Amino acid sequence: MDEALLRTLTPAVLGTLVRRGADFASAEDAVQDALVEAVRVWPDDPPRDPQGWLVTVAWRKFLDAARADTSRRHREVRVEAEPLPGPGEAVDDTLHLYFLCAHPSLTPASAVALTLRAVGGLTTKQIAQAYLVPEATMAQRISRAKRTVSGVRFTQPGDVATVLRVLYLVFNEGYSGDVDLAGEAIRLTRQLAVKTHHEEVAGLLALMLLHHARRPARTGPDGRLVPLAEQDRSLWNTRLIAEGVDVLQAALTRDRLGEFQAQAAIAALHADAQTAEETDWVQIVEWYDELVRLTGSPVARLNRAVAVGEADGPRAGLAALAGLDPALPRHAAVAAYLHERDGDPVTAARLYAEAARSAPSLPERDHLTRQAARLNTQLRSRAAGGRHSPTR
Repeated sequence: MDEALLRTLTPAVLGTLVRRGADFASAEDAVQDALVEAVRVWPDDPPRDPQGWLVTVAWRKFLDAARADTSRRHREVRVEAEPLPGPGEAVDDTLHLYFLCAHPSLTPASAVALTLRAVGGLTTKQIAQAYLVPEATMAQRISRAKRTVSGVRFTQPGDVATVLRVLYLVFNEGYSGDVDLAGEAIRLTRQLAVKTHHEEVAGLLALMLLHHARRPARTGPDGRLVPLAEQDRSLWNTRLIAEGVDVLQAALTRDRLGEFQAQAAIAALHADAQTAEETDWVQIVEWYDELVRLTGSPVARLNRAVAVGEADGPRAGLAALAGLDPALPRHAAVAAYLHERDGDPVTAARLYAEAARSAPSLPERDHLTRQAARLNTQLRSRAAGGRHSPTR
């Protein structure tokens, strides 16, 4: 069963049903039913035209649901004439569906969650991991979003900012999760950049390209996470870096700075350094100042503390960290790193172990566990050396 093919076809099938008059919530239910049927049937009887098969089955599922709903009998007159099975329409509905999901009746968080589920093809568990919330909480959020838009016709496009957040979350899931959607997020953002000429769309595209350029160096041959400072920079994709920088510079000339442009500028400064030691941390701190001014984001403040620690020393970094909520994701990991650089391995080892217990992914958890083990080994070695040293 080719799950990647199903994920690729889902937006086109969903878009076809919406164009034929189905409301989004009912269409999404019908498409999910068709996907279940495909998983059951295709291994023994693969269709010649997978997209056409899915459209036909999903449309029948929708009709069955519509006929069963006596309060919507008027819809049967409009949808009764079922189109004949055949090749799927050569239309890319995905980007259009992203906009439709950013409906004004939904909160941005609900719109993002619904789009990731219906269009991005992510499971509820994967979306919950992206949001750093329990799976049950995300399931309730998606259910509420679907109830909100049940029966609503999506005729007006939604908010660009919400669409950008959807694309960014899809990219991050593809970049670090178990579903590779990074390339699809970049493709859609390229489309959006061409269609809108929006400087923040360009900023997001630049950010994606610059992060994606480092992907080959992010993990070692054994699958271990490799921190940015330790990455083999010869593995970075210089073509993507050059493109990302060009896109960013064009966006910055419009003099309408936004958060994605600021993040891309930080990524560009990292990409510009030939070695970790050559990183321009002072300028990175200045860009984090802009990012904090634009968003007020606690995550931006957390990352700024790391940059301050590199630019002005670990004590300054710890001072910048002091005003942040310790419950913030990755707070313990940042504190551990700064305490280690400040010469306090005992506190650092404890914080690394604490951070590992709440890590959002297995590679990150393993990395933090190894950091704690490394420091504890050093501490035991020093203690043993002290016990065996000669006395006067």
